[in-house]
Amino acid sequence: MPDTSPIANANVALRLAEALARHGVVTTFGQSLPSAFHLAAPHAGISQTVYRQENMGGAMADGYARISRRVGVVTAQNGPAATLLVPPLAEALKASIPVLALVQEVTRDTTDKNAFQEFDHFKLFEGVAKFVRRIDRADRLEDYVDMAFTAATSGRPGPAVLLLPADLLIEKAAAASRRRAFLGEFPLDRTLADPARIEEAAALLATAARPVVIAGGGVHISGAADELAALQQDAHLPVATTFMGKGSVDETHPLSIGVMGNTLGRGARAHELRAMVAEADVVLLVGNRTNQNGTDSWTLYPRDARYIHIDPDSSEIGRNYEALRLAGDAKLTLAALRQAMLRQDLAARAAARPQVEAQIAKAVEGWRTLVAGVTTRDGGPVRPERVAAEIDKRMPADGIMVADASYSSNWINIYMTAKRAGQRFLTPRGLAGLGWGVPMAIGAQVAAPGSRVVCLCGDGGFGHSWAELETLRRLDLPVTVVVLNNGILGFQKHAEDTKFGDHTIACDFAEVDHAAIARACGIAGVRVARGEEVGPALDAAFASGKPTLIEVMTDPDGKPPLTMYGGYPEPF
Repeated sequence: MPDTSPIANANVALRLAEALARHGVVTTFGQSLPSAFHLAAPHAGISQTVYRQENMGGAMADGYARISRRVGVVTAQNGPAATLLVPPLAEALKASIPVLALVQEVTRDTTDKNAFQEFDHFKLFEGVAKFVRRIDRADRLEDYVDMAFTAATSGRPGPAVLLLPADLLIEKAAAASRRRAFLGEFPLDRTLADPARIEEAAALLATAARPVVIAGGGVHISGAADELAALQQDAHLPVATTFMGKGSVDETHPLSIGVMGNTLGRGARAHELRAMVAEADVVLLVGNRTNQNGTDSWTLYPRDARYIHIDPDSSEIGRNYEALRLAGDAKLTLAALRQAMLRQDLAARAAARPQVEAQIAKAVEGWRTLVAGVTTRDGGPVRPERVAAEIDKRMPADGIMVADASYSSNWINIYMTAKRAGQRFLTPRGLAGLGWGVPMAIGAQVAAPGSRVVCLCGDGGFGHSWAELETLRRLDLPVTVVVLNNGILGFQKHAEDTKFGDHTIACDFAEVDHAAIARACGIAGVRVARGEEVGPALDAAFASGKPTLIEVMTDPDGKPPLTMYGGYPEPF
């Protein structure tokens, strides 16, 4: 148990830890610095979850926040360590994830004197954080901590940064704070869209001939999956999702289309359902950034449709598609929209429902038939579709699937099934940087220690995060890491070949035994070379209750059905 007894010689570092604890922080992701903070934090009931490198630590805090629904806190030293936080904070900013970075600064008396590893952290972080402040006075600590949490969790959530001079942290502190505000969960302030506009939106959807809902990651951020499910069912609305919105609806529901975006080639679940979006007359966007991949480079969404857009960030509404503005929290606004629709005459929607369900069922069944061979193919090299399908068979509805960027995200979005509304599929699609799959899985497992967490990554992305296998061992987290080893930087090579007819020399790797790396780090590592070996390897990993790496030797010609590839040779 943490020692929370009063400390006579309390310092500012302890007061900082107490302030974080007031906002629900129970662990921070960090190495040793700021040392004064990490030494004081246990006295406030805050543990330290280690990382090997700051880039990875930031991604751990991100994954933790997505699952815990609380602010993920990461710490770092000034200078080079701080610069490594820029990429994960940029991801959190784009994906609207509340992460608080605590960055040690040089002592106040050496500022602007070229002290060791001194750097202008304000300029460093201003492009990747909603809020950046340096705490120079102990009497402002509570103010800035509360401001940082407010910035991170309010409106469109995102990262905040507090800069902490090393000498400030060891100053003797004043009496403990009497503040009681709790600002650590998100969304902090739920706002309801204009009721008149909600009624207008309900009328548009009720009278539409071909309405469709496209749910983005904002549904997860708001915790609005139940409200979306109720609207889908009671208003008879077909629902598609973006990559980050996957899991916001139950994909076994007869009105669930699947993931829509740039993965609609032959072999995608929603391949035959593209027209349900492309020919819609009313489109409800929920927490959807209408970004390039989600809209297939802005070619998928219909030009002449009426759009309704729910988002807490007013600047996102109408960014790419003029829309009826429902500026507000998705959870509250979807609930109100459902009530408004129940006041409408829904006879036309109910009458159209059997045909819509039949269209979806026919397309999904056709997809299952098409991919049955490739998802059960024995022998080697192993098809990635087989790997994703084997994981899908073994993932419970409360399991957490994590994927690295690039092809890995595509495989799980197409070949895995959201078995309930609200199931989590974590992908770093804010900026889609390689290497964040493993650390996001670590953060997710820390947030949900009783859940099954599986991470799928390619050998290219995994090369960024090898060192965190030792972290997995130290933390003894039962994450199962599946590495698809095709010996190439797959997306880059295939995209270059498609665009230029050739590829750069960086795309082909030397042979690496990733399973041996895992064993060298002290965790189980197995190599699988045949499709029929994947399932038993997964079963053994899950039964062990220990961190495990499964390296699967996969087909270098395996491509997800991206529309950019057109008529590429298909494996069916």
